[in-house]
Amino acid sequence: MVDTKTKMPFPARVKAIVRAAFGLTDTTGWQLAYPGNSSAGKTVTIDGALQLATVWACVRLLSETVATLPFMLYKTAADGGRTVAGDDPLYDLIHDAPNADYTAVEFWEGVVLCLCLWGNAYAKKEKMGNRLVALTPLRCDWMVVKRNRQGAREYHYHDPKGLKVWSEDDVFHVRGFGGAGDVGLSPITFARQSLGTAMATDELAGTMFANGARPTGILTVDQVLKPEQRKQLQENIVAPFVGSENAGGVMVLEAGLKFQAVTMTPEDTQFLETRSFHVEEICRWFRVPPFMVGHTQKSTSWGSGLEQQLIAFLTFALKPYLSRIEQAVSRSLIPAAQRKALKPEFKVEGLLRTDSAARSAFYAVMVQNGIMTRNEVRRLENLPPLPGGDDLTVQSQNVPLGEQPTTPKPPAKPEDDEE
Repeated sequence: MVDTKTKMPFPARVKAIVRAAFGLTDTTGWQLAYPGNSSAGKTVTIDGALQLATVWACVRLLSETVATLPFMLYKTAADGGRTVAGDDPLYDLIHDAPNADYTAVEFWEGVVLCLCLWGNAYAKKEKMGNRLVALTPLRCDWMVVKRNRQGAREYHYHDPKGLKVWSEDDVFHVRGFGGAGDVGLSPITFARQSLGTAMATDELAGTMFANGARPTGILTVDQVLKPEQRKQLQENIVAPFVGSENAGGVMVLEAGLKFQAVTMTPEDTQFLETRSFHVEEICRWFRVPPFMVGHTQKSTSWGSGLEQQLIAFLTFALKPYLSRIEQAVSRSLIPAAQRKALKPEFKVEGLLRTDSAARSAFYAVMVQNGIMTRNEVRRLENLPPLPGGDDLTVQSQNVPLGEQPTTPKPPAKPEDDEE
């Protein structure tokens, strides 16, 4: 195959493009142009991995859960108290909308999606003077992070319009696991063998149903067939009964032909067990409880109740993503002089929105122990404040024990004068 414009063979043309865009020493560019193959013979790409139901479910679960948590910006006062920094311009960007085209849910969903697939998430800082006014998402597969001669990071963005080079002050970068270097590690790249085997297993399942989901067999005859007879046998006997649309037909054998089925079921080849194992294997890469993607086997290993399983999911699966995003916002979007006063934080209490019993118990403990006021609780529930609801209250029986005062004796009544 030859490129009509340059008259170069197509593989050579691709190499020339990659060489011009990334250079010979940029492994990221070559990996994007030539994805590696797995031992199962399947080429694992981002789009191919997302076609696996377990990968799609894990990535969607993590992305949507993090994106739907309220992302707040708090201001610390001199006395140590914290209030919502609603008047800061950054609050609107991380809580409401990073730009005119995206909502906050869509933006942070894309950030976690990129962390799950590429191990990195990028956004362009749009500034008006020195003021940050918007964040524009950038494609991870078009970005290459380098170091210049002074040792500072440079972000080389290869979009169809040409190469753009930005400094670290121009790009909001969230690194995933292994981010001690310039970039995080891609889970899809390192899970290539597991994903390739799962893709091959899915292809095998599709092939079985394409062949009618019936076991293969052997046709035997007592004489040697001529080439014309073999062709007629293939066209008239074998082909009409191959494929799911031809399943259930009646085969007529003549001239001494005999059919012998090969009795090998999916259970004999441990096919079902293999597919079940791949679900757990992929969940292990994304650190997602298998029961949360519809795999109910061994779900009790994450806790004996739904509450314990939710706590485990929050602690081991969500918390690393939340901490990475919070610290990346603090480091990249907040000036150094304001980092002690401003703190971005996800409100994990948002996970209780769908559990009214747990939410009510949480509010009761906070109010009865004087931690939250009744109006603060009402604001969280989108209810109007009540008069007198801004006072902290505690239960009357929770009073300190001390020395009990002695009850004074009543004064003695004067005796009547004797007459």
